[in-house]
Amino acid sequence: MTLVEVMVAASILLVMSMMIAEALRTSVTFEQELSTRDEAIRTARVVMSKLKRDLQLAYLSPSDNNVSPERYRTVFVGFDEEPDKLFFASLNHQRMYLDTRESDQTEITVWCESSEDGPGYTLFHREAPRIDEEPDEQGTIWPLAYHVRSFSLRYLDQQDNEWKEEWDTRSSDTPYRLPRAVEIALVLITPDPQDEDDTIDVSFVTQVALQWAPRLPAQSPSSLGPGLAAQAGVAAGSSGSTGIFDAVKSGKGGFAGSGSQGLAVTGTGAMSGPPPPNSRQRRSGRRAQRPPVRSTPRTPSAAARGNRGVR
Repeated sequence: MTLVEVMVAASILLVMSMMIAEALRTSVTFEQELSTRDEAIRTARVVMSKLKRDLQLAYLSPSDNNVSPERYRTVFVGFDEEPDKLFFASLNHQRMYLDTRESDQTEITVWCESSEDGPGYTLFHREAPRIDEEPDEQGTIWPLAYHVRSFSLRYLDQQDNEWKEEWDTRSSDTPYRLPRAVEIALVLITPDPQDEDDTIDVSFVTQVALQWAPRLPAQSPSSLGPGLAAQAGVAAGSSGSTGIFDAVKSGKGGFAGSGSQGLAVTGTGAMSGPPPPNSRQRRSGRRAQRPPVRSTPRTPSAAARGNRGVR
């Protein structure tokens, strides 16, 4: 092998090595970009899923004067801050330990604090398993998201079909009633894959309809976002009250719809309608409708009669 051949082989090897190195660098950069984006999407999906479920089951306790003084009145309060803060009562609590004195009722608070280990804020979630006189205190606190640029909430008022920046059931503007829907806007800070020293903002927005809130009036829902009209159940003639427990569906009494006052306890605790028949009752009803079958005695045949005579 001559010296020229050795130089040509070395040049080819060098070019191939440079091509492989460039391909590996591009793959690593692309993988980092995808992982950063996926991490932000996973964080936003967890936050939105948790808040949507909590807000869907938000409720208000009865507001009439016949309520026992031992029961605390629930609230739904959202502050227009930077970032926003919200605390309310919900039916989304799950009992984790056997024989604990807990139910599905819970107090929830969502707020942000300045992050200590990076830019932006940290989004916190507090859940108290018991309703008390302090709706924004006690309970278990854990972080929902880190590196939050902004967290904002808007509330749809069913009285005028307008989005409001704050909501307080204790005020005269929204006297003890839930908003029909809540819009959640979350902006997360992620590293810029093109520049290690820079960051980019990724925005996420969703709208959730509150299940136990008064319905919107029978009008064209022009102020609703895409898909919220179907989610909210807006239709002609659907205005009116709604209750947490439907006696026809659940077969249990104790609560009835009260429209703008959230829950209303019935005086006798009886169901507002006839309970649906269970499967056993339906089966017994079908048996009762069948005509009775009469049994007629069989007449012995001639052969049988003859055999009797033989015996």
